[in-house]
Amino acid sequence: MFELFIERSAEKSLQRLPRKVRLRLVEHILSLKKNPRPMGCRKIAGSENDYRIRIGDYRVIYEVLDTKNRISIMAVGHRKDIYRR
Repeated sequence: MFELFIERSAEKSLQRLPRKVRLRLVEHILSLKKNPRPMGCRKIAGSENDYRIRIGDYRVIYEVLDTKNRISIMAVGHRKDIYRR
């Protein structure tokens, strides 16, 4: 099982979302501990370990470090805003 870390900026973004959306996203984020590359996840072009999962109109961008059994949630947000970093 993988260890899960959420970066501070991702945590703040998650807290700003409506409760119903937040609960749905948290459920998917926690499921990454068992399966870091679920069906439908996409590798982000130009990076070695970055992936994204789609949950409705929202995206979760995360990094998988297999050697350390660690997942870092880097960004959470609406699809129109998430890639603007």
